[in-house]
Amino acid sequence: MRSGEKKVSSQKRRKKSDNENYGKIIKDLRIECGLTQNDIAKALGVTTGYVSNVENNRSAMSLKVLIYFAKLTGRTLDDIVGCLETSYTQDSLDKKIARLTSSMSPDEKKRLIKIIELIK
Repeated sequence: MRSGEKKVSSQKRRKKSDNENYGKIIKDLRIECGLTQNDIAKALGVTTGYVSNVENNRSAMSLKVLIYFAKLTGRTLDDIVGCLETSYTQDSLDKKIARLTSSMSPDEKKRLIKIIELIK
């Protein structure tokens, strides 16, 4: 598969990766990689029934198993479960800045403002 094709496929997954499509994404990736449920089960140390339950949205993979699945299929977690929403990412950045600056002295904050103004 060419890298351009993989990117398009990943973008499609990202757009539709909600709880309802999670199992379908897992199944589609498995099939795309030419793997059977049994292959996945053996590689991840789970049962074939577990893989079937995941693919049919009856259960979800633990984070540890999901990480191994991503490595097995040559994908990132973002490809499988989607990216963080922009608003969440922005909020987390704002909180990190607030946390880092809360312990700064007024002089340090003034210097930081000058640095920020220089890079804008």
